[in-house]
Amino acid sequence: MSELADIGLYGLAVMGQNLVLNMNDHGFKVAVCNRSTGKVDAFLAQEAKGTPIVGFHEIKDMIAALRKPRVVMLMVMAGKPVDLTIQAMLEHLEPGDILIDGGNSNFEDTNRRCQELAEKGIYFVGAGVSGGEEGARFGPSIMPGGHREAWDRIKPILQGIAAKTEAGEACCDWVGEDGAGHFVKMVHNGIEYGDMQLICEAYDLMTGFLGMSADECSEVFAGWNEGKLDSYLIEITKNILAYKDEGGGPLVDKILDMAGQKGTGKWTAVSALDQGIPLTLIGEAVFSRFLSALKSERIEAAKILGSEIRKVGVQKETFLGWLEDALYGAKLISYTQGYMLFRAAAQNFGWNLNYGGIALMWREGCIIRSRFLGDIKAAFDADPNLENLLFAPYFKEQIQKAEEGWRNVVSTAVRAGVAVPALSAALAFYDGYRRESLPANLLQAQRDYFGAHTYERVDRPRGEFFHTDWTGEGGRVTSGTYNA
Repeated sequence: MSELADIGLYGLAVMGQNLVLNMNDHGFKVAVCNRSTGKVDAFLAQEAKGTPIVGFHEIKDMIAALRKPRVVMLMVMAGKPVDLTIQAMLEHLEPGDILIDGGNSNFEDTNRRCQELAEKGIYFVGAGVSGGEEGARFGPSIMPGGHREAWDRIKPILQGIAAKTEAGEACCDWVGEDGAGHFVKMVHNGIEYGDMQLICEAYDLMTGFLGMSADECSEVFAGWNEGKLDSYLIEITKNILAYKDEGGGPLVDKILDMAGQKGTGKWTAVSALDQGIPLTLIGEAVFSRFLSALKSERIEAAKILGSEIRKVGVQKETFLGWLEDALYGAKLISYTQGYMLFRAAAQNFGWNLNYGGIALMWREGCIIRSRFLGDIKAAFDADPNLENLLFAPYFKEQIQKAEEGWRNVVSTAVRAGVAVPALSAALAFYDGYRRESLPANLLQAQRDYFGAHTYERVDRPRGEFFHTDWTGEGGRVTSGTYNA
């Protein structure tokens, strides 16, 4: 081969193939390889036919075809397959070469791989890629993190193929150290779970409570997509609700109500638990998918317990206005909680996260892209040290505007017997977060009563702990731990 390739890509499933074609469109020469060699041959004979893309059956041959320092992107299933692929490549790589994991890996695995590969002189980058098949082909959101030394070499490629904002900014920038890129992608997916659940709750209220048809719902979502809720997920919801099956009826009505998941939303919720962040909305979104999977039990419960939706007097157009506000308010809480998790992770792992840059990376190309993200970017541009999104003047004003309609939706849903776990969890967080005093004083007294866990006092300096012998039979010994 007369000309060495700019990058190698291993893993030719749909995402991998589309990224290769995207790279080729942007003038980068790509070498490809795949565990199943037949996929290489088929790709070269079909999708990549007539392009300068080169394919190889052996990892060593693909790596030999790359210019130094070599860059190889892995698009394989997360977990053990990534480790096995890295191991197979190591004997053919040299110090200074770069490996990019573009799959949905757990950020803790990426932390480990960064450390292990640094010992061998190999730079490792965990790059979250969002946008699905279409995004991979025409411009995804890319969230790279890991060894900063690799960024200058891979920046032209990743920013070249990434989605662009209207101003021409690439939806790809350096996120932070170690597994920061995959962490940001994980939180992206968690927010995606939350956004989808909120939309589904709105749809349920439209159809179950208001009795609207799929076509009528589609028209409402179309209108919302022209305003403050403008987003990819609102747009595709409009399209889904308008889509007809072979009989001419709404296809959505024929789809079984059991939701699947690949685990990234659960990872986000678990990480929030590990780091003590109340990521309540995303947690409810994950649990709602679990509940949907109990289809046979739900059918039986409906027979035994009843499932009639109660009538509550409210004007349809009035309620739809409230519902738009409720969606917006809850969406703001979802991002607020996500950014709270970012701050905790940055502190716990020693990362320097680019908060405004994260919002920019999500502005186009990814599943949660929306007009809303431009407002988040503006908030961090105005105050890079912004402690909480709700403290930004713009978002404080917006959530206060949404509050009345949001409360009306949640209270109406409760009275009608329609479950709105994400909408109500978001509202509960908002009310709890802005309370100077919570009933945790009683909770801490209970813990001290039965377990001698101690407590602090409001009339004494912080950091002093006290124990009361509540029954007169407890003694002076206290528990050795205060916080879990």
